Amino acid sequence: MTSPTSEIIGILGGMGPAATADFYAKLVSLTPGSSDQDHLRTVIWSDPTIPDRTEALLGDGPDPTPWLLNGGRVLREAGATLIAIPCNTAHAFVPRIAEHVGLPIVHMIGEVAHHLTTLRPSVHTAGLLATAGTVRACLYQEWLDRFGIKLVLPDADSQEREVMAAIRAVKAGERDVTATEPLMRAARRLTSRGAQVIVAGCTEIPLGLPAESVDVPLVDPAVVLAKAVVRRTLTAEE
Repeated sequence: MTSPTSEIIGILGGMGPAATADFYAKLVSLTPGSSDQDHLRTVIWSDPTIPDRTEALLGDGPDPTPWLLNGGRVLREAGATLIAIPCNTAHAFVPRIAEHVGLPIVHMIGEVAHHLTTLRPSVHTAGLLATAGTVRACLYQEWLDRFGIKLVLPDADSQEREVMAAIRAVKAGERDVTATEPLMRAARRLTSRGAQVIVAGCTEIPLGLPAESVDVPLVDPAVVLAKAVVRRTLTAEE
């Protein structure tokens, strides 16, 4: 392929930096091509000063909307033609910024919901490992309800002691058993309650939970988002 000339991918990142780097690596690996020139033009705005999204949603921190709006402005002025946000929890704030950014936003959670409908055997029940903010905002609940997919969540103790603890560990640079073991335990609890797939609904989770350590398919929203961006970009050039 020849790199599209009319589309420039804007990545609104920094939430966190490792997840942003991981998303870009996945975008590159999922782009078909055999040379540099076959890849997509990309602008990355990685702003780790964006306030914690979960703290904001739980009422314990400042609203990150102004930072997200600024990031969207930076990407637009840099020439981006569409935006990808590799942070699940940040999608709680997408309705506040979508009309002001001036660019289309590829909605990661919507893409994951649609992706689940394409899996075979059909998925009727999905388990979610995500931040407390994503859970509180009902981001996946709302989207999966549209497709008739039941969502199972960790109980309050597992959410804090296993899922959130592991997310914090990955953000602190720990990708060993400190993150992997609690995430494995949390995932097993969800599969024991009927989850046919586990959605790694925080972009730090795939960095700490290898797919082979889960006994059902592990859905990585960053991969789903990268595929959607590539598909949308290539379709625009047809």
